[in-house]
Amino acid sequence: MTLHDVAQVRRAFLRALVQELGVLWPILSALLAVIAGLGATVGAIEGWGFGQGLYFAAVTSLTIGYGDLTPSLPLTKLLAAAIGLLGIAAAGLVAALAVRAYEATAGGKRVTHGTEGDGATARSRADGSEA
Repeated sequence: MTLHDVAQVRRAFLRALVQELGVLWPILSALLAVIAGLGATVGAIEGWGFGQGLYFAAVTSLTIGYGDLTPSLPLTKLLAAAIGLLGIAAAGLVAALAVRAYEATAGGKRVTHGTEGDGATARSRADGSEA
């Protein structure tokens, strides 16, 4: 695969990713808004402030968990768990978008060492035919 081919595949992947993102953007943006809202709520209840609450939501939803901000009340601990679960859902959506963009770019075929897969590596389509 030449450098030009790699650049073409990369551009095609990014186009497909943006197209898929357009489809799921309402769901993904709603998840991010809920995560931010829960983080702001935790920040207000714990007395950290709005900015620290958003920071807490980002760190928790990405499952980084630095530990510099720790909820101390049962309600905020429950909200923190919800933020973590919603973050996992958001990450799953982004991963699914990337997979769908890859499949659209590769035409549903596995690409191995610059060549399209043969019968051993080809994926089966829903109708039973080989990709």
